Amino acid sequence: MPISKETVKYVAHLARIELKQKELEKLSKQLEGILGFIDKLSKIDIKDIRPTSHILPINNVLREDKISPSLSCDEALKNAPHRVRNFFGVPKVIE
Repeated sequence: MPISKETVKYVAHLARIELKQKELEKLSKQLEGILGFIDKLSKIDIKDIRPTSHILPINNVLREDKISPSLSCDEALKNAPHRVRNFFGVPKVIE
C-alpha cells in the first residue's frame, strides 16, 4: 500500500510534528513497509492455530497459602506519626 509524502505530512501536521524533507521520505517508506507487512499478515490462514498468551511454555510458580500471625493494631501503629483510634491519621487533602 503506497503512502505518499503528502499523507505523511498531513498526519504529521495533525499530530503537530514538524518533519524535514528527508524525514518525510524516510517515514513514508517505513510506513509503507509496515503496512505491507500487515497486509501480508492479514492474508495468512490462522483458523487452525490455537491462541496463545505467550510464545514460550511458561507457568507461574505458585506456593500454597498458609495462615500466619499478623501484626496487632498497636504493633502496626506504634511508629505512626498520627493515629486515630486503630487507623493511621493523615491530613485532609480535599477541600
